[in-house]
Amino acid sequence: MARRLLHDDQWRRVENWLPGKQGDPGRSAADNRLFVEAVLWVARTGAPWRDLPPEFGLWNSVYKRFARWEARGVWHRLFEELAQDAAFEELNLDCTALRAHAGEAAKKAPRNPSGARAAH
Repeated sequence: MARRLLHDDQWRRVENWLPGKQGDPGRSAADNRLFVEAVLWVARTGAPWRDLPPEFGLWNSVYKRFARWEARGVWHRLFEELAQDAAFEELNLDCTALRAHAGEAAKKAPRNPSGARAAH
């Protein structure tokens, strides 16, 4: 397992109000902490989702779950709570940057900064 970013006391503060725990409607999450650690790994390294180490699970499944949590405001609440700790006070999780890594397939053609058309 890769080095964890959340301390046990931080995890205990947030684990009970994350979606997917026992008693919540719908499917129970296999391991919310592993999932949160996976998202923190992507945020910390800046790596594309596709480079997520296999120990965190399938990158596409992790990304889809990340996007669902983002839509429900879970990440905002999580980091609002963790921002009280010095280690996380400067962490910004920008879902647009993380989402951009998921769509790596679309590569843009080089742009001409001057706006001039290339001669044929």
